[in-house]
Amino acid sequence: MPSQTAVTLESIKQPIQAELDAAFQELSRIVRSDFSMINDVNSHLLKLRGKLFRPTLALLAARVSGEVGEREATLAAIVELIHVATLVHDDSVDHSALRRGQPTINSLFSHQVSVIMGDYLYSRAIVELVDLDCAPALKVMSRVTNEMTIGEMRQLQSHDGLGFDERDYDLLIKAKTASLMSGACEVGALSGNAPYREELRKYGLLLGMAFQVADDLLDYTGSEAVTGKPTGLDLKEHKITLPLILSLPSMSTAERDRVQALMDDPDPTEEAVEEIVGIVQDRGGIKAAGERASELAENAHDELEGIPASEARTALVDCITYAIERRR
Repeated sequence: MPSQTAVTLESIKQPIQAELDAAFQELSRIVRSDFSMINDVNSHLLKLRGKLFRPTLALLAARVSGEVGEREATLAAIVELIHVATLVHDDSVDHSALRRGQPTINSLFSHQVSVIMGDYLYSRAIVELVDLDCAPALKVMSRVTNEMTIGEMRQLQSHDGLGFDERDYDLLIKAKTASLMSGACEVGALSGNAPYREELRKYGLLLGMAFQVADDLLDYTGSEAVTGKPTGLDLKEHKITLPLILSLPSMSTAERDRVQALMDDPDPTEEAVEEIVGIVQDRGGIKAAGERASELAENAHDELEGIPASEARTALVDCITYAIERRR
């Protein structure tokens, strides 16, 4: 069972904190350029240092599989680099003005710079993977970037109304979110003789799915003061996520019509959004999505059963609790 006690990302990072710091230094080295505009953009990106959850997964997977050295730190940096590239592209596609409370690249510079910068970050990741001369890692991360691109295309379908169903949603979150977490765990698992590669790959996939379901739940249950964004923002942006999908079969015709009306409105009011959030709550969508997140979490934990006890394995278990209980 995942831990029932509160865990923090700081405690999760503790077993590999020194290696994580080294990975961030590697990230700074990898993105450095002799072209001033790229360095200007990179300076801003590095100031937006995120939670580094994905490189943390890579380093913990490496620690339970074997030794953690310079190669593993570079692979963890590459994982974060690919994550940042996706965020840069996402912000441009969504025309987002803020990321972690700071101006996005597209708002600070331009959408053109944002798209090109995302491409630069992806290409730098590939160059580093080739320089590492680690064909398995190159294969994993190439697959992941391809899956994430398909996930972005699937994301567009999630705006197409009530025909976006649970199967579509699963395919979306596997590609868009879970593929990178799975890839992070898999490249970390290449450490040593890779004894737990398949277990850690599956663990990362299930963890990533649980992470995304929990994230989508927060849009219905979290307060703006806690999450940093208003409740119902996904609905306002016409995104169909699991709580809504699971509540639809229990809705009356009138309620489904209200949902469709919101989806057809280019700028739905806060009152309309709040009404749909209430309907989803009343029809059990939030409860059912929470149960799905817990089921995915349990399955992720099962994949760790054959890995010997260690501080790093405990941290991987705690990552499950963090994924489904965090508040952004």
